[in-house]
Amino acid sequence: MTEGIKLTGAKRREMLLHWLKEAGSPLTGGELAKKANVSRQVIVQDISLLKAKNEPIIATSQGYLYISRTAGGEKGAERIIACIHGPERTEEELELIVDEGVTIKDVIIEHPVYGDLTASIRVSTRKEIKQFMNKINSTNAAYLSQLTGGVHLHTLSARTEDRIDQACQALDDAGILIKD
Repeated sequence: MTEGIKLTGAKRREMLLHWLKEAGSPLTGGELAKKANVSRQVIVQDISLLKAKNEPIIATSQGYLYISRTAGGEKGAERIIACIHGPERTEEELELIVDEGVTIKDVIIEHPVYGDLTASIRVSTRKEIKQFMNKINSTNAAYLSQLTGGVHLHTLSARTEDRIDQACQALDDAGILIKD
């Protein structure tokens, strides 16, 4: 869109917001950099500035995502659950959840020094899980849960509580869910 044209910082950030709002799905820093004719590092800085102005942008494993603040439509259900498993069962865990029509918003661990550490995941389909797993594997990144012996939390969201209940039952049947 702006190929060959250098935008001022303010105009570029305005365009970033526009592109993120219009996309409806994550856009990578590389994609945004190409659109804005700047480096990926400039995009990272711009996103940080937008977040500092309370723009609801999150970084997911698939890219940046604008979270709409509009209150219309279905409210849905949300729940934080506790799980435990080794890295080799991560894909299985995620699939058990999304197969019930549930979105995994994040992973949370309790670090002994930093307290709660939260990382956005935002996966709702097996395709998104494959992309997430490919990114983990291609970067040799460690799972946060490896810092806590496999214990971690997920924030789940779905249209109904029943869907989350079904996902929790599937996790329990697999020996992954930690019950209180």
